[in-house]
Amino acid sequence: MSYKHFTNEKCEYFPCHKIENQNCLFCYCPLYFFRDCGGNPQWKGNIKDCSSCTKNHDENSYQFIMGRLGKAFENLKENGDMLMLDRKTE
Repeated sequence: MSYKHFTNEKCEYFPCHKIENQNCLFCYCPLYFFRDCGGNPQWKGNIKDCSSCTKNHDENSYQFIMGRLGKAFENLKENGDMLMLDRKTE
């Protein structure tokens, strides 16, 4: 088993996305609270709905997530902001 990819076929929600070779490593996306997560979320009021996004489950998910986290930590080091989500109500 790779530390970059695994598939949990025994999960009661598997497959949560209809993609081939689904990566379950980032089942809950660590980028959820980022303003610019790089995915394609839908907004329902001030609720971020990521159910149609597969960026954290496809074959390139490890590189994608690690790259976004690297940018966030660099931003945190430079100006104290880690791209956290603004909680604005409409």
